[in-house]
Amino acid sequence: MKSDDSHFQEAAGRFRAAHAEDPRRVTVGETQMPWSLLYHQRLVHWVNRLNPMASEELLLAASCQHIRRWAIPRDQFPAGKSGYKRWRKRLASFHAEQAGEILREIGYDSAMIERVESLLQKFRLKLDPEVQMLEDAICLVFLENEFSEFSGKHDRNKLQGILKKTWLKMSSRGREAAQEVVSKLATEDREKVESALSSSSS
Repeated sequence: MKSDDSHFQEAAGRFRAAHAEDPRRVTVGETQMPWSLLYHQRLVHWVNRLNPMASEELLLAASCQHIRRWAIPRDQFPAGKSGYKRWRKRLASFHAEQAGEILREIGYDSAMIERVESLLQKFRLKLDPEVQMLEDAICLVFLENEFSEFSGKHDRNKLQGILKKTWLKMSSRGREAAQEVVSKLATEDREKVESALSSSSS
């Protein structure tokens, strides 16, 4: 349940306005739109599908998971795994800061803001059901909407490693949904996923 629908609607609108500033564009049908707008629509869809009674905090986090990500590009950090991890850690803090500032301006209390920030930074993944649900939704968006293009950019070994790590991050409920998603992928993509996961725990 949402504590104050006017606050929630204002937050959602502020987040959408931020996403609309994304310089990256994607084409949906014959229409171009900012990447961030489409991504967050998909993420909220999956959170609602996994839990139609999702909390306000979880819905807010899903609505701003990658807020203004383009402001901190990958090339600002060193190449390699260490640089990548530093980039991802900085992004998590940045997204929490950006979301917290907007929620504070709208009038959300500190407890609500802290909870959203905690969700965005994935604290206690595997232990906190809502953090896990957000992670499941992120993985499902990747598999359903991004995997095909992503797979064409990486060699087989790296791709298999990424898929196995993705699978391990998901809950049993998330994996059930993922299996349905994978079954609907194009044959080549489906076979890549199934091959990577054949040696992973179910």
